[in-house]
Amino acid sequence: MSMPSIFTKIINGEIPCHKIGETADCFAFLDIAPLRTGHTLVIPKKEIDYFYDLDEETISAVMLFSKKVARAIEKTVPCKRISVVVAGLEVPHAHVHLIPMNAISDIDFSQPKMTFTHPELAEIAERIRASM
Repeated sequence: MSMPSIFTKIINGEIPCHKIGETADCFAFLDIAPLRTGHTLVIPKKEIDYFYDLDEETISAVMLFSKKVARAIEKTVPCKRISVVVAGLEVPHAHVHLIPMNAISDIDFSQPKMTFTHPELAEIAERIRASM
């Protein structure tokens, strides 16, 4: 049996996160190395590595919850759109990146990541939660 992914440890409360929300099947939290303010990860609670290996119910749940979270981010972070990126190479646990964007370059994962203090991330997460 393999070790639980870092995301499973976050869901289980073994690793702290700046939680945005959760459903029975999904969990959303701020990315700690964001491309943009409000960059959020939405993950299924079921630990499956590759997004397209998720069953249809789980993919539907992740995308519908992502829509709800994206609407809250839009109300909180000034941007033209919330991008949806499924890269899946960083952590072996399917996940969706919701990234506020004004230009296509805002979702370039090769660019330097932003850094925030714990209190700054907590405040961003609180504002997004309040918009849900």
